[in-house]
Amino acid sequence: MMRLISNLTVKIRRTCLLGGILSALLALPAFAGQVVVTRSDEPFDAFAVRDQVLKDYEWQESLRRQEQIQILQALPLGCIAQVKPYPYFTCGQDNYRPYRYQQQDVYIKVDPPAQR
Repeated sequence: MMRLISNLTVKIRRTCLLGGILSALLALPAFAGQVVVTRSDEPFDAFAVRDQVLKDYEWQESLRRQEQIQILQALPLGCIAQVKPYPYFTCGQDNYRPYRYQQQDVYIKVDPPAQR
């Protein structure tokens, strides 16, 4: 009888432990990254979305790498618009990339883009 109670107690403890671990895992938030929802009748290119997310990430990382970020609200006169490898402006020796911030266009000084 004592052995039966002992085995039952061990099984209950093991079940409670597993249940506690399982409930803790389910309570943790899940991070899936960017989620895109589309209608099934609309064409969707998942690879294009992935590529755009990577480009945006690279852009944010390049901003972080720069020691001093220069931001202009208006470009100086004589800037030339460039489109490759991404839209930016060449103003003499400086390069600026357009950025939308709080419903305003601002221009962030960037390193010269690598031509591929």
